Amino acid sequence: MDKVIEIHEIVKNYQVGSVIVRALRSVSLEIKRNEYVAIMGPSGSGKSTLMNILGCLDTPTKGQYILNGTDVSKMEDDRLAEIRNKEIGFIFQTFNLLPRYTALENVTLPLIYAGVPRHEREEHASKTLDLVGLADRMTHKPNELSGGQRQRVAIARAMVNNPSIILADEPTGNLDSKTSNDIMGLLDKIHEDGNTVIVVTHEEDIARHAHRIIKLMDGEVSADYVNENRIEARKK
Repeated sequence: MDKVIEIHEIVKNYQVGSVIVRALRSVSLEIKRNEYVAIMGPSGSGKSTLMNILGCLDTPTKGQYILNGTDVSKMEDDRLAEIRNKEIGFIFQTFNLLPRYTALENVTLPLIYAGVPRHEREEHASKTLDLVGLADRMTHKPNELSGGQRQRVAIARAMVNNPSIILADEPTGNLDSKTSNDIMGLLDKIHEDGNTVIVVTHEEDIARHAHRIIKLMDGEVSADYVNENRIEARKK
């Protein structure tokens, strides 16, 4: 397996008034293609900052980030936006769907930004919604869908561009336990189909789905280990 993510001695500092907040302190790690990784940590550990850097939503103060062979550490915002749309599929706790758009229209958005012709993007978005079990909900708007269905739309939108990484930030935070299990089962299948999945969470039961767990504390990696229970369960 080749590396999709390489970060070397990443530092991220923020200026808050006269105080410098050291959010990340020399973090280094690698994630290989088709890994399933959970990034965990309490509030203030740096996990959200790390997610923002991995998702090209922010750049490090120091250090190097190589995403799918491209150094994105010091890119300008416009170029970062192009990289995000091509390489990263985001899944957010709050779904982040456009309320006036149908499920199909929401899923086509990354393809619009990528310049895909209309007939191609609608066909591809339709197939992707079918993959997440929403073939019969394509013309529904978000307020006509349940929370679980909205997250499935968000997952389809994340997948539609065939990105290098699926990056999920607390993907079940607004869902009940049964729906959460359904969504995590869908992410498990997405990984089994060959995708690289990174889940950022503070919940142990969500992290247990991953095959590797990275824990942060005070801006540093405090643990990085293989989830043996998950690996064994997959073999059975």
